[in-house]
Amino acid sequence: MESAEIRRRWLSFFEERGHAVVPSASLIADDPTLLLVNAGMVPFKPYFLGETKPPAPRATSVQKCVRTPDIEEVGKTTRHGTFFQMCGNFSFGDYFKEGAIKYAWELLTSSVADGGYGLEPEKLWITVYLDDDEAEQIWREKIGVPAERIQRLGKKDNFWSMGVPGPCGPCSEINYDRGPEFGVEGGPAVNDERYVEIWNLVFMQYERGAGDGKEDFPILGDLPSKNIDTGLGLERLAMILQGVQNMYETDTLRVVMDKATELTGVQYGAAQGTDVSMRVVADHIRTSVMLIGDGVTPGNEGRGYVLRRIMRRAIRNMRLMGATGPVVQDLVDVVINTMGQQYPELLTDRKRIETVALAEEAAFLKAVKGGTNILDTAVSETKAAGGTVLSGDKAFLLHDTWGFPIDLTLEMAAEQGLAVDERGFRRLMQEQRDRAKADAKAKKTGHADMSAYREIADGSGATEFTGYATTQGESTIVGLLVNGVSAPAASEGDEVEVVLDRTPFYAEGGGQLADQGRIKLDTGAVIEVRDVQQPVPGVSVHKGSVQVGEVTVGASAYAAIDIKRRRAIARAHSATHLTHQALRDALGPTAAQAGSENSPGRFRFDFGSPNAVPGSVLTDVEQKINDVLSRELDVTAEIMSIDEAKKQGAIAEFGEKYGERVRVVTIGDFSKELCGGTHVGNTSQLGLVKLLGESSIGSGVRRVEALVGVDAYNFLAKEHTVVAQLQELVKGRPEELPEKIASMLGKLKDAEKEIEKFRAEKVLQAAAGLAANAQDIHGVALVIGQVADGIGADDLRKLVLDVRVRIPGDRPTVVALFTVANDRPLTVIATNEAARERGLKAGDLVRTAAKTLGGGGGGKPDVAQGGGQNPAAIPEAISAVERLVVETA
Repeated sequence: MESAEIRRRWLSFFEERGHAVVPSASLIADDPTLLLVNAGMVPFKPYFLGETKPPAPRATSVQKCVRTPDIEEVGKTTRHGTFFQMCGNFSFGDYFKEGAIKYAWELLTSSVADGGYGLEPEKLWITVYLDDDEAEQIWREKIGVPAERIQRLGKKDNFWSMGVPGPCGPCSEINYDRGPEFGVEGGPAVNDERYVEIWNLVFMQYERGAGDGKEDFPILGDLPSKNIDTGLGLERLAMILQGVQNMYETDTLRVVMDKATELTGVQYGAAQGTDVSMRVVADHIRTSVMLIGDGVTPGNEGRGYVLRRIMRRAIRNMRLMGATGPVVQDLVDVVINTMGQQYPELLTDRKRIETVALAEEAAFLKAVKGGTNILDTAVSETKAAGGTVLSGDKAFLLHDTWGFPIDLTLEMAAEQGLAVDERGFRRLMQEQRDRAKADAKAKKTGHADMSAYREIADGSGATEFTGYATTQGESTIVGLLVNGVSAPAASEGDEVEVVLDRTPFYAEGGGQLADQGRIKLDTGAVIEVRDVQQPVPGVSVHKGSVQVGEVTVGASAYAAIDIKRRRAIARAHSATHLTHQALRDALGPTAAQAGSENSPGRFRFDFGSPNAVPGSVLTDVEQKINDVLSRELDVTAEIMSIDEAKKQGAIAEFGEKYGERVRVVTIGDFSKELCGGTHVGNTSQLGLVKLLGESSIGSGVRRVEALVGVDAYNFLAKEHTVVAQLQELVKGRPEELPEKIASMLGKLKDAEKEIEKFRAEKVLQAAAGLAANAQDIHGVALVIGQVADGIGADDLRKLVLDVRVRIPGDRPTVVALFTVANDRPLTVIATNEAARERGLKAGDLVRTAAKTLGGGGGGKPDVAQGGGQNPAAIPEAISAVERLVVETA
C-alpha cells in the first residue's frame, strides 16, 4: 500500500466517524518556542492548553513534521530521519479511552477491502502505563487482546506531558511484531526493534506540576475536561504494509535513493559508507523540498539555517559518492513527483521550489571552493603553533560564514592530520540557537511568563480589534503586568503591559509594525504605548510606561493611536502589495513573498529570485507601481472563506497561518492578497513610491527597499540637490554626468596604474644589490633582511622571486625578505630546487618566521607567505629563519 493511500484511508476513516478533517499546518511553527512543527499535536496545542476553543469536538489530520536535534545521526542508522508524517485523531472533551482504543483497533485490523490497513490482530502487542488498569481492561475485555500480549511500562515510556506544567496523562502504544528475524521474542518491553511502535494513544486526564525530565514531576489532579491525542507514524506503517526492512526502503524515500544511484553509479546495499550517504541524501532532500514548499529559504539563522544545513549535507554526500556536477534538480524533481500525490501544492509550486534549491546548490559549491582556502589557512596556523586540534571557533566560522557542515570540516581536517574541537564548536552553535530563541521569545512576551497572558485570556477572552474602522475609542483595562508579573495596579514610571477588552491599536504581525499612541484613564492617568504584540492568539498586549497617575485593572480608558504614524505605515503596507504584484508580473510567480516590514514612510520586501534583478527591470517595476497610483484605485477588504479566497486568486504569504475565514485586501483590478493589516482607502493617497534598490539577503532571496509618500519626495529632493552639485563640478548637463564621471574615473585608474608601475620598478631595482650581498651558509646562498616599509605583498613577492633568479640555479638559494605594510609585519620566502633537495622548504621557513611575528602563514615548498601582529619582532624572526637555515643546511 503506497504512502498516499495510507494517508487517504486515515482521513477517510475518521471523517466518516464525525471528525473534522484539518489540513496539515505549515512546517513553520506558529509558536515562539519552536522553529518547526515537530509533532502532530503542535497545531492543536492551543486547544489542549485552553487558549482557544476548538472548532469541533473531534478532529483528524496528517501533519508534516520535522525534527532536527540529531541531524548528525541521520543515515548512520535506519531509524533516524528528519521529516515524517504524523497521522492523528483528537478528541476535545468528547470520547476518551474506550473510543480511542476501539477506533485504533478497527482501522488497523479491518480488511483492506473494508477500508482498513489489514494488519493481523495476532501480531499486535499493546503497552499501557504501569497503573492504568482502565486501559488494560478495555484492551483485554472490549477488544479481546490476550493478557500475555499486553505489557505495563513506567512513566519514562508510557506517560506523556509537554515537559512543562500543564496537561499530561498515560499512554497506550500499539506495536507490531515483525518476526524472529528482527530479534528475540518477549514483546516491546524486551525488543523494540522487533516489536516496532506504530500508534501511540495519549489519554490527557491529569494536570502536572513543575519538574525535570520525563519522570520527576508531581500530578496535581484531574483535568476538568479529558482529551485524546493520538499519533501514528505514517512512515512506520508504510514500512510494514510495503514489506520492507526500514523506512528508507519505503516508496517515498526509495525513489530518491534510486535517483542517487542513477546519478552516481553507487548501489544501495553495496557498502556501509555509501549506504550512510544514500540515506542522508534521501532524507535530507525530501525534508528540504517540504521546507521550501512551506516558504522556508536557506539562511544562517533559525529554520533557514536548518534548511541550509541539511541541503548542504545532502550535496556533500552526493559528492562523496562520486557526483561531480549539479545534482539537486534531478533529486528535487523525484521528491516533488512522489510527495505531490499527498501534497498537490508541491506540483503547482514546483518552479519556485526548484529555483530556491538550485540557488542553494550553486552557493554551496562556490562556498566549498572559498571555504577550502580558509580551512587551509586555519590548518597551517594550527600546525605552525604546534597544535593538533583545529579550534571550535574556526570550525564555527567555517560553518556560520561558509556553510561548511561540521562533518566536512572534520573530514578535511583529518586529511591534514588534525582533529577538531567538536565540543567547542557545538557549544558555540548552541549559544547561537539559544540567542535566536531568546530574542524571538522576548520580542513576543517581553520575558513574561506565558501563563500570565493565558490567565488574562481565560478571564476576558480575545481582544476586539476596532482599528480597521476607527483610530480611537473607549475600552476597559482587563489585564495589567508590571515587569512581566500580573499586578492589580501600576504607578507613574512603571514599565507596564496592558490588555484592553477592545483596542484600535494594531498588534505587530504580517510584516506590519505595531501602532503607538496613548491610553488615558478617567482618573487622568496616561500610558505611553510603544509597542503592541500578541503573545497568545487573540490577546493584544500594549507595552509602554505610565507617564502620569496610577493605572488599575478594571478602570475605564480611552485608547488613541498616533494617527500620523498609522497613516504612514498604511501607505507603506499598500505599497508593499503593489510591489509584490509588480514583481510577480515582471519575474513570474517565483517572486513569491518571503518576508516584509512595513514601517512609517518606508518598507522592505523580500522575495524569491535566484539572481539579482536587473536595474532596467527594477525601473519598470517602479514605473508600474506609480502608474497604478495615478489610476486612483480603491483599496477594499472583505472577509471570506479560505477556499473562496483561493478561487479568487488571492495571494497568500508563505509560512502565515490562516483560519477558515480570512481577510482579503483588493487594490482595484491590480492586486489581491490575504492580509490582516491596515491600508489606505485609495492608491492616490500613497503619493509616490521610490524603490531604493535590491540586494541579496540569502540564497535565492532578494530584498527591495523603498520609500513612500513624503519620505520618497524628500529622497528625490536630496538627489536633485546632489545632481545639481555634480553639474557644477563637472560643468555638464544631467544627462552628460554618467559619461563625464566615467571618463574622470578612467583617467584616475590609468594614473594609479602608472604609479603602481613606477613603484614596482623602484622595488625591483634593489634586486641586484640584494643578490650580490648573499650570505654563504654551508654552501647555501641566503638573502635575508628587512626592506623599506609600505611595500605590498605582491611587490614583495616579485622582489623575492627576482632575487632568486639572479643567483645561479645550481647553487642552493634561500631568499627571505620582510617588510611592514599597514602597521603589520609581512614576509615572503622562496627557495630553489637545489635548496629544497637539502631540506630547505619555503613553507617551513615561513611558519617559523610567522610564529615569531605572532601570526601564521603557509604556501608551497618553493614560495610561501606569512604575517603577524608585531612589527617589532621582525629582527627576531630574521634570526629564527637564519638559525633554521644553519641547522638544516
